[in-house]
Amino acid sequence: MVEQHKIDYERIAEAITYIKQNFKKQPNLDEVAEKVHVSPFHFQRLFTNWVGVSPKKFLQYTSVEYAKQLLKDQQTTLFDTAYRTGLSGTGRLHDLFIKIEGMTPGEYKNGGQNLIVNYSFAESPFGNILVASTPKGICHMAFFDQKELAFEKLKRRFPNAVFNQVVDKIQQNALFIFTRDWRELDQIKLHLRGTDFQLKVWDTLLKIPKGELTTYGSISEHINKPKASRAVGTAIGKNPVAFLIPCHRVIQSTGDFGQYHWGSIRKTAIIGWEGAKVDLD
Repeated sequence: MVEQHKIDYERIAEAITYIKQNFKKQPNLDEVAEKVHVSPFHFQRLFTNWVGVSPKKFLQYTSVEYAKQLLKDQQTTLFDTAYRTGLSGTGRLHDLFIKIEGMTPGEYKNGGQNLIVNYSFAESPFGNILVASTPKGICHMAFFDQKELAFEKLKRRFPNAVFNQVVDKIQQNALFIFTRDWRELDQIKLHLRGTDFQLKVWDTLLKIPKGELTTYGSISEHINKPKASRAVGTAIGKNPVAFLIPCHRVIQSTGDFGQYHWGSIRKTAIIGWEGAKVDLD
């Protein structure tokens, strides 16, 4: 058993190396499987079990990361980026970015150019919070300990946007969730950017009733991806809007509250606070 484990590891390591060195040729499943001397069916299952994503998805991630590096050079065109990444054209590059990054390559390249983002700092029952909005809705909300660091994280999400430190009605309505009866609030609009998978996970989180908890496995089942608990956890960790998208309501199947992007102690406090609020309603 130990010997087979070692063989499998060596095959996966060789496959990863091969994909990273040859991604510009966009090798298919059969090519990589032949390289490590196993059948395509067996390789697909083996690679997915070890790496957590399929060989095709790993190739896509590798291609997009390389393309992102190219796009940081303002002189590089989308056509050049597609060609140098080994893709057949800008259409393939566009589809790949939408699927993996949740935005077009052009949007990634301009980094939110022409986007106006209002932001403000506020207090909540769980510490200081930074909330940001566009005319379409809340685009960012995060608990923080250091104001400067919190703002830097926001700017990294929209590096070329215009930022105005101002409180608008969209932010005010969102922050009322901490102080008013939830049922009396106007519908809070969100302006989200993410992959199809991330958006499905975040949409599912929004449907978890206040004061109730669910598990990563249950979220996976709900989106018809029963074996994707790990990917669900990753998507939850990328949630850009604290509290409003209630990722704090997702716990481990053992009953352990687990980790939280803004601190496990804060997660425990929020769960207890919501439970008490529901009991009083």
